[in-house]
Amino acid sequence: MYDRLIAPFNAFGQYVLLLVRAFRSADEIEVYRATWVQQMVIIGIESLPIVLMAAAFSSAVMTLQAGYQLSTYFIPSTFIGAMVGPSVILELAAVSSAFVLASRIGARIAAELGSMRVTGQIDALETMGLNSACYLVVPRVLAGVFMFPMLYVAACLVGVGSGIVVGDIAGLLSLHDFMYGARQFYEPFDPFFGLTKAVTFGFIITSIACYKGYYTTGGAEGVGVSTTEAVVQGCLYVLLADLVLAVVLL
Repeated sequence: MYDRLIAPFNAFGQYVLLLVRAFRSADEIEVYRATWVQQMVIIGIESLPIVLMAAAFSSAVMTLQAGYQLSTYFIPSTFIGAMVGPSVILELAAVSSAFVLASRIGARIAAELGSMRVTGQIDALETMGLNSACYLVVPRVLAGVFMFPMLYVAACLVGVGSGIVVGDIAGLLSLHDFMYGARQFYEPFDPFFGLTKAVTFGFIITSIACYKGYYTTGGAEGVGVSTTEAVVQGCLYVLLADLVLAVVLL
């Protein structure tokens, strides 16, 4: 029972120590520059289609639901834009993208590093004199921190555009009415808040996936367990960070 109680604290300490060990040598950029660029392509460019699809469909559904809930003569149609526009910028684009990327990127990173651990490749890097934590963790975490905000911006643009198109096709409101309503409740702080979320989510998802993969044990079965835990815990901590940021910054 005692071991089960202290296990989360041991895991958190191990996670922090891994990041400290990794970023202690982060200035050695020549060692991991090629891996960093490769991870930016994997996390950013290759993830773009599925992130945009998630943003488009989520925003389209929100627009239709807002139109259904506000289908009354006493509420102007511009309120649909007032609901959808800020919601996409503040919440939907960042969180939906994070869930998609936790499933795609988190699972991939955990599986890659887990396979390297169980096949002895990480031990081989240490034998060669490399800081394996820096070489494997830093480029992936930095790529997530850099590319998640860019994916968030693209998701915002597509999400708002999808709301406009669906609202017009469904006969709920015109482009002018949508943008008028969206501007009514828009605040300059909203994009900053969304970008802060994106940077935070990028760090959380990639660092947890690296931690789970780096400390994988138990062969092929252990790789599967680490991959599952990376996705589940990544999503859970994204939700926790979302709540904390909303409490602190809003």
